[in-house]
Amino acid sequence: MKTFRQHPVLILLVINLIIGLMTFRSYGLSWDEPLFYEYGASVTYAYNPANWFSGNFDIENAFGASASDHANRGPAYLLLAVPLISFLKWLSVDTASAWHLSNFLTFNLGVYLLYRLASKWMSREAALFVAALYAWQPLLWGHAFINPKDSVFMTFFIASVYTSFGMVEKLTETDSASNLLTSRQIFKIVLLPAILLGLATSIRILAPLAGLLAILYAILILKAKLFSRTNFIALTLFGVLALLSMVLAWPYLWIDPLHQFRQVLQLASEHPASIQVLFSGELYRAYDLPQNYLPKLLILTLTEPVLPLFFIGVLILVWKRKDWHALILILLWFVIPLFYVVLSQPPLSDNYRHFLFILPPIFIFAGIATDHIFGWLKTKWMVAVFSALLLLPGVYANISLHPYEYTYYNNLASAVNGNYETDYWLTCYREAVLKFEQVAPQNAQLFVRREPYIAAYYASPNITIRDFRSEEKNVQTGDYYLVNTRANEQLNFLKNDPALIEISRQGNVFCLIKQVP
Repeated sequence: MKTFRQHPVLILLVINLIIGLMTFRSYGLSWDEPLFYEYGASVTYAYNPANWFSGNFDIENAFGASASDHANRGPAYLLLAVPLISFLKWLSVDTASAWHLSNFLTFNLGVYLLYRLASKWMSREAALFVAALYAWQPLLWGHAFINPKDSVFMTFFIASVYTSFGMVEKLTETDSASNLLTSRQIFKIVLLPAILLGLATSIRILAPLAGLLAILYAILILKAKLFSRTNFIALTLFGVLALLSMVLAWPYLWIDPLHQFRQVLQLASEHPASIQVLFSGELYRAYDLPQNYLPKLLILTLTEPVLPLFFIGVLILVWKRKDWHALILILLWFVIPLFYVVLSQPPLSDNYRHFLFILPPIFIFAGIATDHIFGWLKTKWMVAVFSALLLLPGVYANISLHPYEYTYYNNLASAVNGNYETDYWLTCYREAVLKFEQVAPQNAQLFVRREPYIAAYYASPNITIRDFRSEEKNVQTGDYYLVNTRANEQLNFLKNDPALIEISRQGNVFCLIKQVP
């Protein structure tokens, strides 16, 4: 108990873990998962010495069936998770659920690291509040299970910022000649931050922003000592080791590192033109979204207290200028990507899942505001009640939306159905197919409008899953039709026919099964 009193964040992590263990099996496979996990299984080929010396080693064998989609993304997380996934499968946990638990544990690591990062600039109580507010955001809680890409990258980005800022702070201890570091000490200081930056970059090409923030932090606090022998060697080694880690963790780069990396940069700016995005009641192409797309979704998809607290925290920074060297860079972590999206309007889809990593600074500044408010409250009970009231919207939404927490919109979004994307990753297929199992006749045929492989994962041999888009001409009276509401696709076929099964939460419909008349 003494450990929990000294480190209250452990209580939060234990609560999260208990809830996660009770619920992880209830989340359905998402659109992006199956092929991504297959890529992870294939890429182990590249790290097997027996393959290197076999005489017919071909790096293309490491990319699997989805090479065109996933080879240009590093498999660092997938490789790190392999031991846990193997253990969970040994315990008879199905593949999808095993990965969902692994994803969630990674998210919880990010919760802890955010707490440690926030603790640099606020009280322990306020940092704990930051961690809880972040962890219990419905948007983030839902992605924590079903998203092995963006949610995981967010954790690696937090880890990179936390460790690289710590690296710079350790270098300030060399100000006096008596504290000069040995080569071994320098190596130990930069090794972990460099590895994490390299791994984060292999996962998402936007990770070098964390390295940029670290270098700017070094410039601000080391000043003239930036180019001292020790600091120059340390920062140079930091960059070299980060590059080396990135290449080692990314087999796609082994073919020709510079050329392949340029290709990745080019691919990062492209987006499938066929993808349609439902936003504010209109369907847009991914490359033709309005400038207010990301700002408006930020306002609508975070619980109501978050953004007001964020803006108060920014005002407190401007007013007090305490720890401004670090906090202005934390603010840039959010502002630079936000302005990039607003001004350059890159193609986007799936709301802003690709930019989840810009959210942690919002919660850090919300914590600064909360810490200031805590100073006005006279007792711990008042602090606890105030914190609970701010956390309540997220907790309530997580309960009422489960297991579709990532579809959350707050009360500022007056109408969601038909106006905004909800279950755009089709996780509702799990619940729909399992319910259909209970009423399906023998040898039922279920035509799935898109991504039928997700439905097939949950279907029993009694149900034949068919691809509606390629087999529409084979649909017959008495067959069944599964459709999702992404981009209002439910309006394209049998739109006026009643639903046999409807999957919805809080009045928002995610997918439907209908019988063909």
